[in-house]
Amino acid sequence: MELYIIILTLTVFSTDAEFEHEAFQFISCSNTEEQFYIGYNEEELWHVNFDQKTGVLTSPNFTGPMAFDEFYNRGVHAMVVCRSNLHNFKTGLENPPPEMDAPQTSIYPKDDVHLGVQNTLICHVTGFYPPAVSISWNKNSVNLTEGMSLSQYRPKTDGTFTVFSTLKFTPIEGDVYSCTVNHRALNGKPKTKIWDVDLALPSVGPAVLCGVGLTLGLLGVAAGTFFFIKGKNARDN
Repeated sequence: MELYIIILTLTVFSTDAEFEHEAFQFISCSNTEEQFYIGYNEEELWHVNFDQKTGVLTSPNFTGPMAFDEFYNRGVHAMVVCRSNLHNFKTGLENPPPEMDAPQTSIYPKDDVHLGVQNTLICHVTGFYPPAVSISWNKNSVNLTEGMSLSQYRPKTDGTFTVFSTLKFTPIEGDVYSCTVNHRALNGKPKTKIWDVDLALPSVGPAVLCGVGLTLGLLGVAAGTFFFIKGKNARDN
């Protein structure tokens, strides 16, 4: 099997305001052939004869004498580099890396959270390709092996996939759950999302304090009214 690597370098310059000219350098190699030449305006001017280890001037006579001695060593070096990369290029062409999209992950409860009441945590994984992903759950840094389920892979309109993993649990204050997702596009660096029972519980600060303040206020009004009426009755008697 022959494999070619081709590198083409163009340098554009102008002799006047109306015309542009191109000087180029062409390099190619395979497991059987080597080529290195330079040219001008799509015409070859000079190339390396690797069998005879010399440079060959190919420009027409009317261009006048031209010397490119320094390019011979450049051509030899270019072939060394080209051939040293043949294996890598061959591997890449025969086994191109697959297109991949890394997953995006989120974690949330199915229902409102109440301590001691069974609920379901959902790990939502989306936007990944190819459709092969692993999902694991932890509770307080301990791997879980029961109570989990995995939905079917669902294709999206952009060609990526979505999947859901669920975990049945009973919230206890202080517990910390995490969902870890691994996929080829993550290059061995799994993504972990954390969910904290404490953070999910409704705040008891402002609402409770407001309720307590309102209750105390009403009690104060009632007490004041009671003593006002009692004092008024005492004066009347």
